[in-house]
Amino acid sequence: MVGRDRDRGQAQERRRLGASDEPVEDALVEEFEKTVAEGANRLNRTWRALIITGLFGGIDVGIGLLAMLAVLDATGSKLLGGIAFGIGLYALRLAHSELFTEDFLLPINAVVSRHGTWRQLLRLWSATLATNLLGGWAFSWLVVAAFPRFDEILVETAKGYMAGGPTLESGSLAVLAGFTITLITRMNQGSSEGIATLANSLISGLLVVGLGMLHGALSSSVIFGAMHAGADIPYTDWLVWCAWVIPLNMAGGLVILTLPRLVRTWELVVRERAAQDPEDETPSVVV
Repeated sequence: MVGRDRDRGQAQERRRLGASDEPVEDALVEEFEKTVAEGANRLNRTWRALIITGLFGGIDVGIGLLAMLAVLDATGSKLLGGIAFGIGLYALRLAHSELFTEDFLLPINAVVSRHGTWRQLLRLWSATLATNLLGGWAFSWLVVAAFPRFDEILVETAKGYMAGGPTLESGSLAVLAGFTITLITRMNQGSSEGIATLANSLISGLLVVGLGMLHGALSSSVIFGAMHAGADIPYTDWLVWCAWVIPLNMAGGLVILTLPRLVRTWELVVRERAAQDPEDETPSVVV
């Protein structure tokens, strides 16, 4: 009873001190509302919009690939190459394209708040992943055709991604990649400043690409480029690689970040559910 009274008192104090009446910090309220609105928009896109945004997501990643190759060729630094890859992620956000692992936090918030369905979520995930890969495959072919001097770098990088198969180290790199991209997506929702978006994109490139993390869509663009350049990498090997990398990307984004975030803002989820269905009596949880 004492603990319940204390929790109630803390919630009342947060309401008194904040600009809104919600029992969580105002910044979380604003961020939650933005993620739900953006997630609902993504879930309700037409097939045409899903395909085009996903394709351009793969193409924008290809711009990052080209920048990375140019920097690696000039400097030999993987960290600087990773930062350069962030140019593609910045282009992706400015162009409102879609990257598979960006779809973990935003649409999940929309679905649990009843602004979309799980079927729509599966449609979004499958269409975005497939079109990201297709766009990356096509644009990496263009990069290889235009800049054959980068072939050796592509082949070396791709073989590094695929060497050794699923191990504790490579599995951890895949989990971290999914977590990092999802975290950067959440950080972008917390700021509308263009300079913050640029900084977040460069940070993403530095961490995910510069440190050699394994990301289903981003790393595949490098692998496709190596294939186009003549590397001895069969598509069956790439499919096997995707079969364990992509689920681990999802684990990193969904389990490490999205799930705890939902628990943190559960009162807001309950409010949104009630707004959609006034008879919903889902209990609120104070965390």
